[in-house]
Amino acid sequence: MFCLFFSFRVYQPVLIMTITGGSVKCARSFSEAAHVRNTLRWDLSPDEFRSQTESLITRVKKFYDNVGSLNLDDVSVENTLETLAEAKLEYASSRHVLDFPQFVFPSKEIRSASTEADKTLADFDVEISMREDVFKRLTALQVDLILHPLQDKHYKHHELCIEFNKNINEDNTSLVFSEHELGNYLSGLERTADGRYKVTLEYPHYYPLMKRCHNPETRRKMETAFHSRCKEVNSTILEQLIQLRAKVSSLLGYSSHANYVLEINMARNACNVSDFLDTFYETLKPIGIKERKYILALKKRECLMRGQHFDGIINAWDLPYYMNQVEQCKFAVNKDKLIEYFPLHVVTEGLFSIYQELLGLTFSEVEHAHVWHHDVKLYSARDTDTGQEIGHFYLDLHPREGKYGHAACFGLQPGGRGPDGKRRLPVAAMVANFTKPRKNWPSLLQHHEVETYFHEFGHVMHEICSKATYSEFSGTLVETDFVEVPSQMLENWVWEKEPLRRMSRHYKDGSPIPEDLLDKLIASRVANTGLMNLRQVVLSKVDQTLHSSSFADTAQVFTKHYQDILGVPATPDTNMTASFSHLAGGYDGQYYSYLWSEVYSADIFFSRFKNEGIMNPKVGKEYRKVILETGGSVDGMVMLKSFLGRTPNQDAFFQCKGLTKSH
Repeated sequence: MFCLFFSFRVYQPVLIMTITGGSVKCARSFSEAAHVRNTLRWDLSPDEFRSQTESLITRVKKFYDNVGSLNLDDVSVENTLETLAEAKLEYASSRHVLDFPQFVFPSKEIRSASTEADKTLADFDVEISMREDVFKRLTALQVDLILHPLQDKHYKHHELCIEFNKNINEDNTSLVFSEHELGNYLSGLERTADGRYKVTLEYPHYYPLMKRCHNPETRRKMETAFHSRCKEVNSTILEQLIQLRAKVSSLLGYSSHANYVLEINMARNACNVSDFLDTFYETLKPIGIKERKYILALKKRECLMRGQHFDGIINAWDLPYYMNQVEQCKFAVNKDKLIEYFPLHVVTEGLFSIYQELLGLTFSEVEHAHVWHHDVKLYSARDTDTGQEIGHFYLDLHPREGKYGHAACFGLQPGGRGPDGKRRLPVAAMVANFTKPRKNWPSLLQHHEVETYFHEFGHVMHEICSKATYSEFSGTLVETDFVEVPSQMLENWVWEKEPLRRMSRHYKDGSPIPEDLLDKLIASRVANTGLMNLRQVVLSKVDQTLHSSSFADTAQVFTKHYQDILGVPATPDTNMTASFSHLAGGYDGQYYSYLWSEVYSADIFFSRFKNEGIMNPKVGKEYRKVILETGGSVDGMVMLKSFLGRTPNQDAFFQCKGLTKSH
């Protein structure tokens, strides 16, 4: 996928505990009689960031000190596990007003203060994850202890990760082109004093240009700039991270960082991931070869028509352009016409309608809400049957300087039972970068952006529907290779007629999408199946290679896999991994999770929803109960077997891609 769907989850130094017999992890839900509302503040000054960070550390440290000072003969579930659970709820509930603003605040001063707070808290994460006194009290309770992979006190992984992503978010590179260089791509661009056009590397500029600009030299310049973002500084940071992760894993007795982080995932080890990716590659390889031949023929034809030199190869800057051409030539999908039927406000209205009906929820905008920017809106979600409020979510959908540049869901306040017995109200934010409306011109979405919207909003639902008792199992705090399942499953609705009709109408006259255009759009789902999924294999293999090594030349590793798997040379003098935020955002050694999760999400959709009705509220409510409300309190495979009534398989995935395993 060219637009990487990314669910950012802030890592914390959690000690994932399971008492023998499962009494902690299996304690799923509790009385909903009362709960604590959303009290998140977005008006802190730089000084308040510092003082509140210190205060939070002091409060949480006190909990750990109390546990660490217990006589070993006196430890109990109440004074140890319950105390630590209370500490983690306090920490998670208070932390995100401090570390989230770095991704979204318009003020650079506030973003910097938030970044510094995050670094300080990251150091504290390491400190408390290494508390030997607490460890001894836990083992005295015969607790099976799994240390989360954030224990490198001496190597400062956190600060490197924070700097890596800060560099990407703060990058404001732009290029200037003439009208001739841009060809047929001019929409919404800022004019410069000399009459040329300014093009940024933000998604609303970059991807439409790469798909529509027929000037190959312009695309080459854009592709080179896009994959050179933060190249020098972030290549160094990433290669440091790889070395440090390998050292820590070795000290802990693991053969690689990949094997270390995978131990608590569904995949369990790097060998299983490798087998999984190799199976995908062998299935997709012949499809990719056919698709490349077709694209090369399209390129040759266009070069002849435009009088351009045909070099006989597919370059990286050719792929998005000609893959878009494939959709137009093979499936006759008119993207310029299609976008007119997806105004953002209409898509939002339809998305809300679908999620509410399916999951038994009611959304309402919170008036005069306290937010961090005037574009942001806050919504309350209630159970339709009982009227009970279950959570809040923010929507921050347009780009601005210094803002996080991808699409993501941020968990801001976990659900969970507090020491007073009341449930904390879960709060999440969806952050995206959809084109901002202009005077007399609405924000119009490409269909792939509609898909992104449904994906990330699926994460939001996972966060706010949670009924886990303990905050460390709330919402998306599941195995990393399961976390994408709920959001990917809900992408399927943007490929079905009834939902598409709900979320679309022409921005001028409100007319529906013509039936023939709708049919062509749905049929185009299998367009470029081989190349799009092979790119995911590339990124997964790059990640696994980097984290199965003690050091690496990141640019060289990417170049090799890109050529070997995708059959396309990487653009010279670039390094895509320097802006591959997943590698410093919690997906290190785990990027394969996107493909892994998609297998299960396809099985859920086609086995239950497609068979029993895609808008069947009975199935939707069962899905909410079994998958969304459970969070991480039950293992992913157990949830899948419960919802499917059997062990999941890969058949639905390959079928929906227009493939068979024996292809």
